[in-house]
Amino acid sequence: MYLSHAMEKISIQIPSMFENIRIVESFIDNAKEKFHIADDLYGNIMVAVTESVNNAIKHGNGNDRKKLVSISLIIGAKDLKFVIEDQGSGFDPNSLADPTLPENISKPYGRGVFLMRNLCDEIVFSDKGRVVEMKFNMN
Repeated sequence: MYLSHAMEKISIQIPSMFENIRIVESFIDNAKEKFHIADDLYGNIMVAVTESVNNAIKHGNGNDRKKLVSISLIIGAKDLKFVIEDQGSGFDPNSLADPTLPENISKPYGRGVFLMRNLCDEIVFSDKGRVVEMKFNMN
């Protein structure tokens, strides 16, 4: 796929309230139309990014409405990257239990980061887990 935009960055910030996920979904919908993102890739992006924002609201910012979640989209020639940042104290993504192990299968939580890792082409946690960068290849 050829993009007429060699590099573009679009960002939004939302207060840490779950009802603001609608704003994030609209942000992704607008990006799909503007950058002609394929439907299958769009589905992966929607699930991974909204999961990351939910985690930032709940676990990162502790549902504190005064704290913000920043969402940026960086468009490259062959890929796009979503960067989600919270204002929390961070976490160690490598310390999370594997949700596919038998002892964790029935637990009703702990699958978000696993999903994110499997839906994007590359994921990087930085700033003590407060920043998540998810890259999606467009070809």
